[in-house]
This record gives sequence, C-alpha cells and structure tokens, in this order.
Amino acid sequence: MLSGIPGADFEEAGATVIRASLERMGLARPGEAIVLRPLAGGVSSVIVRADTASGIFCYKRALPRLKVASVWQAPVERSLAEMAWLREAARIIPGAVPRLAGEDREGLAFAMAFLDPSSHPVWKQQLRDGIIERQTAEAMASRLSRIHSVTAKDPACAGRFANQGQFHALRLEPYFEATARAHPDLAPRFQALVAMVRDARVALMHGDVSPKNILVGPDGPVFLDAECACHGDPAFDLAFCANHLLLKCVWRPQWRDRYLECFSALTGRYLDGVDWEPPSALEKRTVGLLAAMLLARIDGRSPVEYITSEREKQRVRATARSLLAEPPATLAATAQRWQESIFP
Repeated sequence: MLSGIPGADFEEAGATVIRASLERMGLARPGEAIVLRPLAGGVSSVIVRADTASGIFCYKRALPRLKVASVWQAPVERSLAEMAWLREAARIIPGAVPRLAGEDREGLAFAMAFLDPSSHPVWKQQLRDGIIERQTAEAMASRLSRIHSVTAKDPACAGRFANQGQFHALRLEPYFEATARAHPDLAPRFQALVAMVRDARVALMHGDVSPKNILVGPDGPVFLDAECACHGDPAFDLAFCANHLLLKCVWRPQWRDRYLECFSALTGRYLDGVDWEPPSALEKRTVGLLAAMLLARIDGRSPVEYITSEREKQRVRATARSLLAEPPATLAATAQRWQESIFP
C-alpha cells in the first residue's frame, strides 16, 4: 500500500520506484503501508519523506536533468559521491551530517534519518527572516575547515573522491564556463579559475556549501546535499558559502550589516582553521573564486531566485566584474568594496 501527496516529480510510478528502493535498503517490508511526502528544496534530485514501519527517512535520488530554466544535465552517479561524502564527514565530525540509513547502489539512491524542521531549521530561511547569528556562521566554518583539514592530510582521500568529471558538469561548466560565455571579455579570467580548481588536489570539497543546504541543529550545523563532492580545492567551498552572504545583502538590504558580520565571522573562523597550507594562499584563491561566483549567480546557469530586478542584477554585475578585474588583497577588503559599490 502506498499513499502520498502528488507532485510534478512524484506520481504513482515514481512511488513504486521509491518503494522498491526502500525495500532493497531494508527500510520497508513488501506489502507494508508506506506514506511518501515530497520535500521542498533543491533542483537536482527527487527528495521524499518516507514514513515506514521501521522509521521516518529522507529518501534521495539524483535526476539526470536538473530542474532549471536552461538545459543542465549531470551524471546520476553523483549519488554515490554524496553517500561517500556523508560517510566521510560522519567519521570526522559525528553529527555534522544526517545519519545514513540505507544505500541503494542499484537504484543510485539512498536514505538518511529525517531531521524535523522544528529542531533543525534551514539556515537560508533563518537568514531570510532576520535570524542572522554570528555563532552559526562560526560553527559552520569550524566544521567545514575541520573536514578540509583531516582530508587534506589523508593521501587516500584523493582516490576515493576522484569525481572531477562530475564536479565539472555540476559546478565548473554551469557556473564559470557558462558565465564566461555571457561575458567573453572575462573569459580568460574564468578559464584560469576553471583550470585552477580542475587541477587542484588539496582536500575533500563538499561543492555546494549553501545556506539552503545547512540545517541549524541543536548540536551544531548539519550539512546536506553533497552531490558535488570531489577531491579538489577547499577554497571553492569557502567562496561558495561566502558568496551567498554577500548576495543576501541585496535580497534583504535592511540587514546588510548583519550579513556582513556573518561574512566576517565565517571567513575569519575558517581561515583560523587552515593548517594544511598558508592561510594567505587559500585566502587569495578564495578572493578570485568569490568574485566569479557573484557574477555566476546572476548570469550563469543557476542564477539566484531572489535577485529579480534588472537594476539589482546590474549592480551585482558591475561590482563582480570590478572585483574580477582588480582583485582585492583579502576577503575583508572584498567585503568592503562590495559594500561601497552595492550601497554607495
């Protein structure tokens, strides 16, 4: 027996696939009643709450084509990379990720323990609603730098996460190469950044450290959605998250000072944890990646949904182009130039 709430990607045929997958994982028995509820968030996967006799789980299966306006296809084998990242992160920091409850390698799907939103709110929603707490940014940075530090010192990690092809399809092409096509005069700069990240073999990247993928749990931040996991440049993760805090200043300008305080807390705490290379070297790479990401979230394949007016888009474009053309020396200087340009 199946019951659920219909949705664009959730029909009876899909429910049958999910049931079969849950049975292969040993999380449901043949014939038992299962309640399936589609969960919001993300454009790359089928994500469903599954209530079975053995518990409540979050079921996830990658889609071959992402749900965005432009054509964006990606290998579904990225589910395997995410499962591996969840296991690795749980080994390093227990509680930093949901418990992996089951793996279905045949169906390229998996299930995690379901974390109730009442006790684990999404960080993006908090930032949207004015719950902008420095300690959340600091705790998130501490956990991220710890994962990077441990994996940077693990020579075998590079082999376990040799997912450069998937990372290119999910991040480098849609963010940097697509944006370079929209700004051909900056193409050499984007090409250099692509090469830098593509060739790096430093530590384990999450690849999508966005506030929408971080839950603020009672025992600290919890990371979700590691589909882009790859052994590469940890500066990418720092830049990816810091980028969102700057863009939030445009979304909710009344709280810009608090977003910038979180930016400072995030970057400062993270750099304090860098022990695998000179922090100044990582910071320099982050500055360049951050500028590129600001422009990519306007003119790349995955623009942010909350910057809608052409006036706001143009202001971000102009600022990002300036930061790419004349990179600041530090992340603090980047934030200062951002503030002066966006809010003259």
